[in-house]
Amino acid sequence: MRAFALILQALIAIGLTAFGTPLRAADYTGPLFDAHLHYNEEAWDGQAGPHPPADVLGRMQRSGVRAIVANSRPNKGSLTLAASPQAREAGVAVVPFVRLYRNRADYSGWFADETVYAMVQAELVRGTQAGPYRGIGEFHLYDSANADGPVARKLMALAEERGLVVLAHVDDVAIDKLMAHTPSRGQKLRLVWAHTGIGGTPPERVEALLARYPGLMGELSYRPGLVCDDRQLCPAWRALLLRHPTRFLVGSDTWVNQRWQDYENLMQGYRQWLGGLPADVARRIAWSNGADLFGIDLPKTP
Repeated sequence: MRAFALILQALIAIGLTAFGTPLRAADYTGPLFDAHLHYNEEAWDGQAGPHPPADVLGRMQRSGVRAIVANSRPNKGSLTLAASPQAREAGVAVVPFVRLYRNRADYSGWFADETVYAMVQAELVRGTQAGPYRGIGEFHLYDSANADGPVARKLMALAEERGLVVLAHVDDVAIDKLMAHTPSRGQKLRLVWAHTGIGGTPPERVEALLARYPGLMGELSYRPGLVCDDRQLCPAWRALLLRHPTRFLVGSDTWVNQRWQDYENLMQGYRQWLGGLPADVARRIAWSNGADLFGIDLPKTP
């Protein structure tokens, strides 16, 4: 009997049951910070759309999401969430960003459009009912060369000078270019890298950029190669997150309404692989990194 107990203990230590099947880690149950959320026009549509504020905030509340980075096309979506008493009732802190897109046409030309720069400046002056804007983005660069566009250059300098966080959907080449346009050449800018690279930037390259830029953080939605068949982190990514637990965030990227309809499943997917990490690392990536980045406390619920 004692021998069986010792064998069982050894199996548990390596993650197996007595029958040789893997033990499934318990899901992470703490708060989540959704660091990449859109409340675009097609979702709210003047609050007459398929996902009015009560709907999306209910989805957040059921998912244990306690804070969000809100950025929307146009910015009225973020302003709506920032002003919503339902957000406070749901215990969700809204961190508003200025998005560069007034319409879909802005996706492909913002980096050279001076009217976009003027719009950003006007929004920063106006602020929101949840307080001042805390960042700029999400913006896209489908060609990394456009990171050298005149408006891209000015916005990177503006962000660093005003202490704004940047949310950028770009490749690794564009990260270097954008950082070079700041007064500190990337040593002081805080930039959240949407999806931690597009096109599957290798973990080794991600780690090199994290070492080069102290304020760079990786957001993990849509990240190729992140999760393996067991719904846990793939080995290379698990090792990277364990080496740099303060540099990663989770997000929903609700860029189309289908992502809102699947919101709770998306958040549950994060909870599954977070549960496979040490508890302190899981909470950092799930909540504390975002909370520390923006200096917010866990909101109280009514």
